[in-house]
Formats: sequence, C-alpha cells, structure tokens
Amino acid sequence: MLDKLKRWNTKKENITTPSKEDVLSRPVPKHIAIIMDGNGRWANKRALPRIAGHHEGMKVVRKITRVANELGVQVLTLYAFSTENWKRPKQEVEYLMKLPEEFLGTFLPELVEQNVRVQMMGNHNEIPIHTRNAVERAIEETKDNTGLILNFALNYGSRDEITKAIKQIASDVKAGQISETDIDDQLVSQYLMTRKIKDPDLLIRTSGEYRLSNFMLWQLAYTEFWFTDILWPDFSESELLEAIDEFQKRNRRYGGV
Repeated sequence: MLDKLKRWNTKKENITTPSKEDVLSRPVPKHIAIIMDGNGRWANKRALPRIAGHHEGMKVVRKITRVANELGVQVLTLYAFSTENWKRPKQEVEYLMKLPEEFLGTFLPELVEQNVRVQMMGNHNEIPIHTRNAVERAIEETKDNTGLILNFALNYGSRDEITKAIKQIASDVKAGQISETDIDDQLVSQYLMTRKIKDPDLLIRTSGEYRLSNFMLWQLAYTEFWFTDILWPDFSESELLEAIDEFQKRNRRYGGV
C-alpha cells in the first residue's frame, strides 16, 4: 500500500503544470480537503521559529482560497488545528490560537466580497474565547454568501467526532426517536459535523507524509488522495492545479468495475 501511495507522490520532473483553462475544461472536484502540513519544518530549514512557518502558511491559505473559488470549488476544508495539537509547546499553541483572529481580521472583507461562506467544524468549547469570537464573527458576516464554503477544521479530531455521533445515536435509540433498523451509513453521516456538506472528492496532504492524522476518517472513504513533498508554506496555485488535474484523470469506481 505504501508503495502505491509513493507512486502518487507528486514530486515529478519535467511536468508541465496544467493551466486553469485545462482544469476548467473538465469537472472540478466539488469538495477539496487539505491537510496543511510542514509549517514547522519550513521554518526550521530557515533557522526561524516554528511560528514563522505558521504565519507564512496563513498567507498560503489566503491564496489557495482565492484560486479554489475562481475554479468553482464548492467546499474547501482546511485542517487547521487537531485535537492532538494541544500537545505542542505552549507558545506555539497560543500563537496558533491567535492566527484565526489575525487571518479573518484582514481577509474577512475579501471573503465577503468574493461571496465565500466561512464555516467551522470541531469542538468550539475548548478553544480560547478570542479565537471563537473571531470565527463566529466571520461565520455570521458571511452566512448569506452563496459561493465557496471555506470550512476550517479547528480543534477537530475524527475519532472524537465519530465517538460523539455514536453516543448521540445510542441516546436517540434509547429515547425512541430512531430504531436500530434505521441505522445505516446515511444516518451515521447525518450525525457528523459534515452533515450539511458532501464528502470530499479530493484530499491533498503536503510535506511528504502518508497518513490521515485523524482527519475525516468516515468522510474520506471514497476520496481520491494526492500527496506532495512540498511543505505547506511553499504550496502554490501550480500544485493545486496539478492535484486537480491528476484527480480528473482518475477513474472513480466506488467499488464497482
């Protein structure tokens, strides 16, 4: 399996990046999810503090959001902070919790102008109030927008999400609101944080790692994966177009022939 994943790695030579026109001539994935990995390593390579990598990565979020919106992508889900990231050094965590406020504070007018709608999935209660306020303000000010959904996975963990869904289903069965025979994959999906958006068509992970890191484990069952050695702060429009171009060349059979 690992060999197959490595063959999907996108560090290729003499590859011409497809143009926007090429990509737009074929169906574009409706939902793209990205594990934005490599900020710390990007900073370490430059003898900079890790927070410098996170700050640079924030700029890339802005650029990739613009491009995805221009391409007509319907949902862009970004893995911003996992339930495991609290284990990082306190200074780094505190900085990461300030980033949404900084990012949305400067980018929000552009998001409104571009008809982008901000959403968040994850455990809201455990993040600092200033972080929560910044996200909630962006959600409120963009709630009537009808374009790209910019969905931040913030303090999110898929196992936690699935566990809570199972508990709620069990509670609803006990209360007689649903019966055991009602439980199928469609019902389970309705108890997840992504109940109002379709599952990702394409998953991108940067930095050369080949794992999901507790990200959307249920939702990625039939998603196409695209891995690259490029660190997130170096990720650009070219890599996004290349990932979409590769996606467009694949034959999605969903278990069929």
